[in-house]
Formats: sequence, structure tokens, C-alpha cells
Amino acid sequence: MAAMTEISEIWLRSTRTQLKYLLDVLDHHDQPLIAAHLATVIECLDTQPKSTSVPPATVGDHVSLPPLMEPGMFDGINPLIAKLSRVMTLSRDDCAALQALCQDVRQTAARRDIIRDGDRPDRVHLILNGWACRYKILKNGKRQITALLLPGDFCDLHVGILDKMDHAIGAITATTFAYVDRSQFDELTRARPAIVRALWWATLVDEGVLRSWIVSLGVRTARERVAHLICELRERMRNIDREDAGRFAMPLTQVDLAEALGLTAVHINRVVRQLHKEQVVEIRKGQVTVLDLAALTRIAEFDPGYLHPQAINRFEAVSG
Repeated sequence: MAAMTEISEIWLRSTRTQLKYLLDVLDHHDQPLIAAHLATVIECLDTQPKSTSVPPATVGDHVSLPPLMEPGMFDGINPLIAKLSRVMTLSRDDCAALQALCQDVRQTAARRDIIRDGDRPDRVHLILNGWACRYKILKNGKRQITALLLPGDFCDLHVGILDKMDHAIGAITATTFAYVDRSQFDELTRARPAIVRALWWATLVDEGVLRSWIVSLGVRTARERVAHLICELRERMRNIDREDAGRFAMPLTQVDLAEALGLTAVHINRVVRQLHKEQVVEIRKGQVTVLDLAALTRIAEFDPGYLHPQAINRFEAVSG
């Protein structure tokens, strides 16, 4: 009987996983009505009573696929340079040193892990193209996304300090990243004090984003959470020159948004449709168009101060 129960739970989780992949496809092809009905089915499966015998996380809602990296190519400007240059004047040599981090470039497919929970990575990963996320999976298969990683973001700056990863890094889209040797990164930070200060700024911004997400999960309504995240992502995409007049890529499915905001996919669907109906924002085929920035900012009560856009420049002006 116990064996049958375990098999049925594995089958249920496998079915749920396949349905969520189908929901991703429907969401990508802009089929909101069908996607909403499918999201309702998934929510019903999610609320079914679980047996006391819980299969391991590898057969849960999200199968943690092992990292599968291939050699990649990247001939553009390192997006980290674009991000850091907004808050600090980098010399030509500083920019050359940051660009040199892109000597070993790798790529991975969408929905693959870049780093797994418990891994001991010996290199630093810098996102060059694509989107990734930090996440944690519980034994019952539930996943919480704790951060979104965009081009110019490091996955694991702490790799030389902590013994192992306490969460996973997963590729949301096909992702290209620099695979930086730890000794090269250590040499960069020893030789370039301006870059060190800029990286400290980036780390403090990450902490500010995390605090804002905690506030969303704790006290913001569903409507406010969605609006606030869109405002935040717009600012972050602007910082790497990937936003144009309120339009930017956001390759997140409704399931991704639900797992980042602590909601259900059904609830996300309702909020997104209502915001579109009010002509505030449109999300279609992985693209966001902000139709009324003032209204979106008002709904979110968004204050970009926690992203510290001028922190280093102000400090330099005072100290100079």
C-alpha cells in the first residue's frame, strides 16, 4: 500500500510538472483564457492532500535538472560595465579588466540549473544574456523564487567565502554567462579598488531588493506586489540599457511570477488582466509595455531609492 501511495504521488507530481510546462507554452503564446483554466486545474492539484510519505524533491513539481553547460560566444559589451558605469566613473583600464572576465563563456538551456543547491562551485558565474533566478525547493516540490538575475548580475560572488551553495541558481531562459576563474576574480578585486567599491554597491542593491521582496510577501496586496515587481524590473532593465520607452523583456510565466510573489498562477492571471483592462500595463509574449507609469507607480507605492542609483556618485561628491 505504501508503495502504491508513493507511485501515485510521483505520478501526480509528474503530471503537475507537465501541466505547468504546458501553461508556460500557453502563456508565451498569449492564450490567457485557456491558461487561466489550466492554472485553476494546477491549483486544485496543488491543494490535494499529501500523504505522509513524501518523495524526494527530485520528483517534485520542479525537477532539478543537473547543470548542462556548453561553450558559448559573447561578442558584446559586458552588461556589468553598463550597470556599474551608471553609479561610478570607471577608467578605460577598469572596463578592460571587466571585459576580460568574458574570456571563458558558457551557455545553458532554459529551465536548467546553473548551480545546484549544495554545490561547491569553484568559479564565479556572471550573467551576460538571458534571465536566471535564485530558488529553493521544499521536499513537497514547492518552489520559492528568492531573486531574479538579469544580465550584469553575478550568481555567486560569495563563492570564495561560503563552503557550499544553500540555494540553487536556475536558468529561466537560455542563458549565456561568463565562467570566471576564482583566482582571476580575486586578482581583479586586489588590483582595482574602484571596481571593488562598485561591486559593494551592487551587493547592497541586492540586499535592498531582498528587503523589498520581504515587504511584498508580508504586507503588500497581490495587486501591489505585481505592480511593484514590474516597476522594479523596469528600473533594473533601464540600468543595463534594455528598456525603451516603457517597454522591456520579461520572460516570466505566470507560474514564475506566482513563485516569486507568493501567490497562485490563477491570482497572477487575474491581476495582470485587470491591470491591462485599466490600461496600466500590458504583458504579452514575454514583453512588458508600461501604459501608464504614474498609475503603476501609485498602485505599487514604488520608491526606487532602495536601488540606490546615485549612492557612489553622492559619496564621491562629498569626499571630493
